[in-house]
Amino acid sequence: MATSQLNSLIEALRRLPGVGVKSAQRMAFHLLQHDRTGGVALADALAAAMENVRHCERCNTFSDTPLCDVCSDGSRDARQLCVVESPADQAALERSGGYRGYYFVLMGRLSPLDGVSTRELGVQALMARARDGRVQEVILALSFTAEGEVTAHVLQQALGAIRGPDEQPLQVTRLARGVPAGSELEYVDLSTIAHALVDRR
Repeated sequence: MATSQLNSLIEALRRLPGVGVKSAQRMAFHLLQHDRTGGVALADALAAAMENVRHCERCNTFSDTPLCDVCSDGSRDARQLCVVESPADQAALERSGGYRGYYFVLMGRLSPLDGVSTRELGVQALMARARDGRVQEVILALSFTAEGEVTAHVLQQALGAIRGPDEQPLQVTRLARGVPAGSELEYVDLSTIAHALVDRR
């Protein structure tokens, strides 16, 4: 029978997304039986992150310094501001290597049923960033879910009223939707095909 401390470890691991009882048990038993050094390193890293990682003062992503690495990089293009839902989305865009502007992380999306409004998403701070006199384009890199679409629509309306540094309306764009690279058309869902046709170039 598992000890109370082992049960506590299993229950703690179950807090991770997608981890059920069996997966949590497998992880716990692996660490205890085969990799105690790794388990201690994991515990130390987790404790340090919980203690020291906060939100970047400028873009709202996770950082252990007042400004994250991206916001501290003066070589990036200040004319572009990309709005994403989460630090994970920001990391994915960074890995793509195709974007060199700055970010604003909403830490969620609008969901009235869950009590998430524009206030919880820090939209006022986003508006202040968009009015900083340097931003010319705001890219809405939000998910194509119902909540993501609503969030994008609300932000597009609010941002559309802002004037850029040349007194021209701020350019507000969204990520393109289309058929994924390497996919076969007959297996792509109909909504994706329809949007690919509309956004064709």
